[in-house]
Amino acid sequence: MFSDQKRILIMTAVPEEKEAVLRGLHHNSNIDVMLAGVGPVSAAAHTAKLLATRKYKLVISTGIGGGFIGKAEVGTLVVSNLIASADIGVETSEGFKRLEELGFGSTQVEVDSELVFRVTEALQAEKIHMVIGPIITVATATGTAESADERARRVLGAAAEGMEGYGVALAAQIFGIRALEIRAISNWVGPRDRSAWRMKEAFDLLEKTYSALGEIL
Repeated sequence: MFSDQKRILIMTAVPEEKEAVLRGLHHNSNIDVMLAGVGPVSAAAHTAKLLATRKYKLVISTGIGGGFIGKAEVGTLVVSNLIASADIGVETSEGFKRLEELGFGSTQVEVDSELVFRVTEALQAEKIHMVIGPIITVATATGTAESADERARRVLGAAAEGMEGYGVALAAQIFGIRALEIRAISNWVGPRDRSAWRMKEAFDLLEKTYSALGEIL
């Protein structure tokens, strides 16, 4: 049986992200934090399954992610104003074309501007360093500077990269529910240098973020 529409669903890819979010929320009884698995397909499937069994007013995809150089510094937070797939489309002799250009549908989910305002206002009150911008979703994490440049061109102003946001947001859109994506930046988008990743700081930032948001969500 469906519950009332006061609950919020938060989806993370891995247990470490889930645990950081739960620490920040301090057992908020109106929020469910669940695992989406890694990648857009797993995220969409797990989110849709949950939305089919319980009613929610908002779905958030969250976790750590990569920041685009010049858009989101390592150690900062990105709040999405657009959630977009960066690799659903076709390759042509003129370059990559998104579904929109082919007339086959959309690869983007808009984020409610009032929701973004409320979230960022609460985060600013806690002096959390953040940026607002598009977050792209990829099925294969970017590993070269060339790929980073190419994907940044596909979504104008892309600030961060993750692997689940579009899958979560698409499931929410199908059910008529608002979606949001929030990423704590642990590394740059581009060549993979795990020695430079700031994982602990990113998990700590997730905890601080959801401690700040727990009262307004």
